[in-house]
Amino acid sequence: MRLFALVVVTSLFAFGLARADSLTDREGWQVLPTTKSYPALVDDLKSAIEGEGMLLVTQASASDGAKGRGITIPGNRIIGVYRNDYAVRMLEASVAAGIEAPIRFYVTENTDGTATLSWKTPGFVFAPYMDEGGPALQELARELDQVFTSIADKAVAAQ
Repeated sequence: MRLFALVVVTSLFAFGLARADSLTDREGWQVLPTTKSYPALVDDLKSAIEGEGMLLVTQASASDGAKGRGITIPGNRIIGVYRNDYAVRMLEASVAAGIEAPIRFYVTENTDGTATLSWKTPGFVFAPYMDEGGPALQELARELDQVFTSIADKAVAAQ
């Protein structure tokens, strides 16, 4: 039984690592492969967030957590981005939509040493709340779509 459990856990771990490069376009997402290293893309994304006048309000990294446990996995960081004036407008339009803030960028390290920047577009994130939020939430989502695209473009282009 122990051997079976070990095989299952090892297979799941190997499958997870094999899928490290499998982040591809999907509905509502923007996926930008880059030639940058993972640390460089994380740093450039942070600079681009600040440069766009937004705030980095949350971040989490499975790879940093794993490293603390002595396990090495490809780089992986989620960076939550928002700003209070957007939060107030969002909540005025739809309290339920508040669960979606901050909106996140996802930086993943590829097996070839490059990194990919991905995010669900704000328009996609807020889509389930549009009936409740009406034109005010639609306008906010359009604005944030532009802001997030601008941040991503700057992060990917930064040298």
